[in-house]
Amino acid sequence: MPTLICNCNDTMPLDGAALAKASGGNQDATQGTAPLKVHRLLCRREIGDFRKALDGTDDVIVACTQESPLFTEVAAQTASEQGVMTAPVRFVNIRETGGWSAGARRDPATANAKIAALLAVAALPDPDPVATVDYRSEGTVLIMGPAARALPWAGRLSEAGLDVTVLLGQADGVVGSGANPADRAWPVHSGRLASLTGWLGTFTATWETGAGKSNPIDLDLCTRCNACIAACPEQAIDFSYQIDLDRCRDHRECVKACGAAAAIDFDRPAATESGRFDIVFDLNDSPAFTMHQPPQGYLHAGGDVARQYALALTAQQLVGEFEKPKFFRYKESVCAHGRNQTTGCTACIDICSTQAISSHWRDGKGRIEVTPNLCMGCGACTTVCPSGAISYGYPGPETFGERLRTLVTTYSRAGGRDAVLLIHGAEHGTSAILALGRAARAGQARGVPPNVIPVSAFHPASTGIELWLAALCWGAGGVAVLLTGDEAPQYRAALLEQMAVARTILEGFGYRGQRLALVEASDVAGLDVGLGAISTPAEPLSPLPVAGFRAALAKRETLDFVVDHLARNAPVPAETMALPAGAPLGAVQVDTARCTLCMACVGACPTQALRDNAERPVLAFVERNCVQCGLCEKTCPEDAITLVPRLLAGDAARRPVTLNETQPFHCVRCGKPFGTAQMVESMLVRLAGHPAFAGAAAERLKMCSDCRVIDMVEKDSGAATGATLQ
Repeated sequence: MPTLICNCNDTMPLDGAALAKASGGNQDATQGTAPLKVHRLLCRREIGDFRKALDGTDDVIVACTQESPLFTEVAAQTASEQGVMTAPVRFVNIRETGGWSAGARRDPATANAKIAALLAVAALPDPDPVATVDYRSEGTVLIMGPAARALPWAGRLSEAGLDVTVLLGQADGVVGSGANPADRAWPVHSGRLASLTGWLGTFTATWETGAGKSNPIDLDLCTRCNACIAACPEQAIDFSYQIDLDRCRDHRECVKACGAAAAIDFDRPAATESGRFDIVFDLNDSPAFTMHQPPQGYLHAGGDVARQYALALTAQQLVGEFEKPKFFRYKESVCAHGRNQTTGCTACIDICSTQAISSHWRDGKGRIEVTPNLCMGCGACTTVCPSGAISYGYPGPETFGERLRTLVTTYSRAGGRDAVLLIHGAEHGTSAILALGRAARAGQARGVPPNVIPVSAFHPASTGIELWLAALCWGAGGVAVLLTGDEAPQYRAALLEQMAVARTILEGFGYRGQRLALVEASDVAGLDVGLGAISTPAEPLSPLPVAGFRAALAKRETLDFVVDHLARNAPVPAETMALPAGAPLGAVQVDTARCTLCMACVGACPTQALRDNAERPVLAFVERNCVQCGLCEKTCPEDAITLVPRLLAGDAARRPVTLNETQPFHCVRCGKPFGTAQMVESMLVRLAGHPAFAGAAAERLKMCSDCRVIDMVEKDSGAATGATLQ
């Protein structure tokens, strides 16, 4: 695959031979790997080399993102001139990500190792296409807010071609602050917003009308004759045709002036109105949606004028048909949300910042449902899911894991040491790193250290414990996640919880050194300090042999690979270790004195960690399958189960162990085994006062279900006929 690198006017130390050898760039079937040509001004006087690279079938890698529009335009122009399709172009940033750092000048070998890793990842195959979610908007927009804000914007957006409807709240107390147009160019309603649901193309707004809920003036009936304005002694009515009830003194002169139009009614009965809209432009101070990430198509500007103009432009662009990726995959069979009318794991519901995930029940079984139109792709749900029932799909964990593995292995092959993978968001994280790189070039910051390798993810919360630890097994010295302050607060808490579990595992196996970190930086200075702190280990890192496994699609499978590798090479071998509460690994402890082996826990377990035996009363447990969802604990009628978060290493975690067993109880009538002695004893105690089992009938509790029915029929028939049983 042709790879073009440029030192950007001699501002970066690039070694073409080392980069080609490490990244595999410019491979030739006869000559092997040729050194990469180090361009100086590829985007200017050396643009011809780019044109030549397009003459082929392989993708072209260009190590420059700043001039990607230029290169894309040149590629399109070349294709048009030649009348043929040119090779696709991939872009990778090597400048702000490290080439411009102070560390790159001090340690060019390590900087080149990092650049080689970035080039190698750029050469990986594109991930498989993902399903998409569709939106359709015809440009109907609901503008909500005080008249002074809403009415002027209604005029502007209407002139821009949008289909405008206005919902005014209570009068803002500023007489003359807003005016309805002289003609009825768009509908104007008045009322208190009751509910707002939906997303781009499907919003439904409901507002309350009636006494105390809205403006006493019915804006549909109002002829805008202005008689009420002239008649009001308190000047409580302006040209927005709203009555400021704080000014109004109930003279009702406006009602008299309105006359036959009958548009003013201070005693209007309560009612609701609703409408369906594609876009909502909210100019109220308090937003209608309070979640961290509101639905697409909802634009809250409040009283911020600059934000109003920016979002008004956005509203004009939200007309047409749109699509976005379906970010998640869901496998219901391993979901630990609910069984037997009992709710277990709610981790994904609790953490979702868009309220896209909800609980649904059918036939006693609970499942989660994700509204894909509300999902914004943070992936936090997949990070906290203990079973992997919901997994990230943009890209999938197997694809992102391969990126991490390629980065680490290429970096090491190029001679780099102690690589720290910095996982950051594609939007805010990338912007922060670019800003840091520019500051470093200007001598105002140190920049991204040579051994810190930025890894762009759609959202920083989309990776978790299994991929972090896998990266360490592949040879990374550390893994850090960058938060810029734009993320929902619950994401930070979840990441810290995941890191606490991962650190406990590493420490339990004797791996020294801080290998996992959360970098929080809202500005360039903070990011510079944070990256400097993670680039140099506070203490020597324990050696960890490189693992040969690859990331799997299933979360638990990757985690199994990780645990096995860490345990097999542990400086301090440990068969078991305690984990923090909330860990996705652990055991189940059974109080055998209370357990009756009713097997309700087996029916509730979604992962087959708990198992029964068809031939005898035995409760078995496979620890490797347990996700600590708590369904067994909540389902147990005897309160005999306790969760124990811990790690059991090796083959022992895969072998079934017996938690409780007993001899079966045999039916006193037919001799068939049907339960346990403890269970029958418990039934006798609990049902002793039931009329159906009073007196001699208590013996029925010692019978199997078939004999119990037979006995009841025989006894009841005998009583009715006077017959005596022999």
